Amino acid sequence: MSQPSFKAEYTTAPLKQTMFKAALAMLPATLAMSGYNITDTFFVGRLGQTAPLAAMGYTFPVVMFYNCIFFGLGSGSMANLAHALGRKDGRQAQAIVGSSILLISLTSICLAWLGITWGDSIFIRLGARGETLEQVRAYMNVWFAGSIAAALSREGNKILIAAGSPRVSSSMTVIGMLLNVILDPIFIFGWGFVPGMGIKGAAIATVISQSLSSFVILIILKRKQLLAPSTLSPSRVWQSWGLIIRYGVPAMLGMLLVPIANSIITHITAQFGDVALAGVSAASRLEMVAFVFPMALGTTLMPMMAQNFGAGLYQRVKDCLRISLHFSFWFLFIIGLVYVAAAPLLVGIFTPEKPVQAVMITYLRIIPLGLCMVECMRFAGFALMACAQPKTDALLKALRVVGLHIPLSLLALHMHSLPGVFFARLISDVLGGLIVMFFAWRMLNKLTANKKEQRDVTQSLPNPQPTNLAN
Repeated sequence: MSQPSFKAEYTTAPLKQTMFKAALAMLPATLAMSGYNITDTFFVGRLGQTAPLAAMGYTFPVVMFYNCIFFGLGSGSMANLAHALGRKDGRQAQAIVGSSILLISLTSICLAWLGITWGDSIFIRLGARGETLEQVRAYMNVWFAGSIAAALSREGNKILIAAGSPRVSSSMTVIGMLLNVILDPIFIFGWGFVPGMGIKGAAIATVISQSLSSFVILIILKRKQLLAPSTLSPSRVWQSWGLIIRYGVPAMLGMLLVPIANSIITHITAQFGDVALAGVSAASRLEMVAFVFPMALGTTLMPMMAQNFGAGLYQRVKDCLRISLHFSFWFLFIIGLVYVAAAPLLVGIFTPEKPVQAVMITYLRIIPLGLCMVECMRFAGFALMACAQPKTDALLKALRVVGLHIPLSLLALHMHSLPGVFFARLISDVLGGLIVMFFAWRMLNKLTANKKEQRDVTQSLPNPQPTNLAN
């Protein structure tokens, strides 16, 4: 059987044009990714009861934990698939895709069993009681049972992006979200022969929409010859799992640092009172709006660099990072200045409470100054991941959180300074960004220098003289 051949889209197309074209293609998906939770929360809130909406709040930490695990495994498969495509190794690409689908499926089944078995204990520890606990159980038992659909949908979209099909991936994400918008009111409130099921209906709608999305994605992967189960063998699966886990575990741990750090910083902020916590919570949501387009650019950045790394095109990897850093720095620097200047106007949209407004204004006049470095840090981390340095990426993320952000925030708490907590975040963002960029740029300089040396040595070798056998 001849080896299948796949075109490494990211290794030949013009870099800047391809990067921004892919970013525009992924922009609808970036907006839609948060659509599931927003839609569920909106329609559940229309039930007019406190318990279901409170239950939604208890589900977020567990859902985020699951997402961190699947994010890590997805990043591992995305990087290795992009490397194989860059090397034009069709068999390895198929092995990575098939093995990652199998690994994600088995992992989601195990996590679903753990969630259904131990879910009550987890949510009781989080503080759910009485009717709220019943509502949490109704939602999460369905969500756990159908989590394989969400995992496969997420994994399939990552594979499509790594294979150079961001537009298809974006379309599938948007279609899944729109289907969820249609099904939510039907299952939550009831319609025709479908009875109203409240919060449980929200979970059913989500599982159905994600199941259909994952089914279509698997068909697309099969037609693209990326998914070929018949070519898998136990040895290839085991080898592929090793590669995926080597990248996936550091990415998973790095991702888990985010909710852990947020919990600690939230606890520190809470020491300044409910007004401080309310102001920070509202301002942080406003802050996230700034990252919408840079996040769309970042979605395809890692596989783009990984394909070029796999192909040995290290200068293109370096150019990818340079273009993305230049864009993200100036884009978010300008947005940050807008936040600083327009803070009094922006906060009035969120709340009429003057004390909360004061906290939000202070937040928006400090933290946005470092937004440009947050995204530069993330993009430089993608370069490390794409170039087979996942452990370095995870360690540098841990350094920013454990070595800078948390200690500086605790120092601010000791000084009884809420602005100090904000400056702790700003300092950790700026220093963390500079450190990660330094390591990423140093790595790329070494790669390009070694490539140049190899090319120079090859070119300097003397041409072999023909041997005269007659003599």
